[in-house]
Amino acid sequence: MRFKRMWLHALFIAVLMHAHQMGAAQCVRWQQRVRCDLKVALDDHTHRYRGTEHLIYTNNSPDTLAVLFFHLYPNAFRPGSEMDVRSRTIPDPDPRVGGRIAELAPPDQGMLKCTAIDVDGRPAALRPFGTILRVIPERPVLPATNAEVSIVFEGQVPVQVRRSGRDNAEGVAYSMTQWYPKVCAYDDRGWHNDPYVAREFYGEWGDFDLEVTLDSSFTVAATGVLQDPGTIGHGYARPDPARMHVDKRGRLTWHFKAENVHDMAWAADRDYAQLTAQVPDGPLLRFFFKDKPALREVWEQLPGYMVHSFQYMDSTYGQYPWPVYSFVQGGDGGMEYPMMTLINGERRLGSLVGVSVHESIHSWFYGLLANDESHFPWMDEGFTEFAGEEVMRQLFGAKGAAHSAAYRNYAELVGQPDHEPMRLHADHYLTNRAYGITAYSIGEMFLHQLGSVVGDHTLHRGLRNYYAACHFKHPRPEDLELAMEKTSGLDLTWYFDEWLNTTRAVDYAVDTVTTSGDSTRITIRRIGEMVMPVEVAVLGPDSDVTVLHIPTSLELGAKSTDSEDHRFTVLPPWQWTDPTYSFVLYGRSGAPLSIMLDPTQRVADIDRTNDQYPRGTKGMEQAPSP
Repeated sequence: MRFKRMWLHALFIAVLMHAHQMGAAQCVRWQQRVRCDLKVALDDHTHRYRGTEHLIYTNNSPDTLAVLFFHLYPNAFRPGSEMDVRSRTIPDPDPRVGGRIAELAPPDQGMLKCTAIDVDGRPAALRPFGTILRVIPERPVLPATNAEVSIVFEGQVPVQVRRSGRDNAEGVAYSMTQWYPKVCAYDDRGWHNDPYVAREFYGEWGDFDLEVTLDSSFTVAATGVLQDPGTIGHGYARPDPARMHVDKRGRLTWHFKAENVHDMAWAADRDYAQLTAQVPDGPLLRFFFKDKPALREVWEQLPGYMVHSFQYMDSTYGQYPWPVYSFVQGGDGGMEYPMMTLINGERRLGSLVGVSVHESIHSWFYGLLANDESHFPWMDEGFTEFAGEEVMRQLFGAKGAAHSAAYRNYAELVGQPDHEPMRLHADHYLTNRAYGITAYSIGEMFLHQLGSVVGDHTLHRGLRNYYAACHFKHPRPEDLELAMEKTSGLDLTWYFDEWLNTTRAVDYAVDTVTTSGDSTRITIRRIGEMVMPVEVAVLGPDSDVTVLHIPTSLELGAKSTDSEDHRFTVLPPWQWTDPTYSFVLYGRSGAPLSIMLDPTQRVADIDRTNDQYPRGTKGMEQAPSP
């Protein structure tokens, strides 16, 4: 009896440890937390601003923090900065940047500096390094404690070059993004104190409170919900003159609050018009654009499309949790921020809808899942491209094969000298081209191709499960992998390992076909180094098409035959160490008319010429469509 109790106790402990490990892999990791109160006053004559930041920093880590790090993003817009040098020396500079930073005169440059920082009421030592500030408090921040950080800062808004700045190409006065001292993310990999060179962002979750003071002629759009709009007017509410608080210098103070976000952005212009649309059971959508007749004609058509886009994303991926989302003309193209986006606005309707769909869909990935974009940009950009294509096909109808552009872009990069693994740090790709194709197109293709492994319905269930388990939790690739494995029942380690860590390519070929009597033996050869399941469509002499699915042995199973729009038969797995795989079809009189590998074109096979039998055939008209 005593042995039985000991055995049960050991089993209970093992189950608890296993459950803890499974939970930890499913986004249950400690993470830091912030409460950030920002007050800023902008002088629109000098384009300089002064502000204060009161930060409550909660150290939920097991580590004692002897230093804190902050981002000073505007310092990238100065000659000689890392962004400037990188843009002038990379083989294919971003045309929006090029040599523009090097040519900025002193009044047009960016600047952000902290004039004083106190931590828990004691002055801290400051060590600036370009766009990164090292803060050394007198006393370290202990685990499970809060640090109260008070910052006095001043900055200069640069002429708009990249994302943030003033007087953009469309005449928008201020795009205030990456504008304040932002504490760097700290997780179980340590500080994420990457300099601002080109790419995107990673921040701590928290509650933000923003007060912006500037000339009362400006309309302000921002992350968050405007407090007491009756004192403001400007399209937010009917103004109450008795409550307006214009100071002696003719300035208004705008007050916004945002909960559970990881950044705070705003924009301002004297000529903004505002439209609104309500998503049923969802957020209020706001649209800010310069009030010109040509723009108004197009922008007035945008709200209806965006309501449908939000409804599709809510039902397909998960609910948008915040009360408002704003589409704001500004910036240098399209860039997402919590609860808002900045987009160029002088576009035709299709282009305006396309950029608005893409940037707003980031709310589900950049905004809610919020992975580390420096190390895993494909988890944001690729997923947004994937979902964006689905939404655009819903809005405008299907044109061509789904996600085909992503496969074409991959084909242009695969095997080239600048083709590098998906896990490379975003700033360190050899070319902007390689980064763009990898983050956007290969990330999109990675998901669409995964649907051919697990089944499309399973893929979407897995993405919903991933969202449910990992929103507000900074997921990593292993969290996505685990969500997909739990949903599909398959082992997908091989898929994630090879596609994320290598640049191996897929190339399968029909090797031999021999018919004897009523049986035909078909042999397939793996030529490329990448392992994938294989689907085969056989057009028999009776003109019937048979679809066969060959899983790789590494899956330890196969996708369900109930999950697809077309029928297929699962064959025994292909042992991954074998270079060839053979199977026999019985009960047919005569040789197959044709054989095609990957009939739905879902696998990124780099050589389609060897996928058919006989060689040179163009495929089967009766083959299942994507």
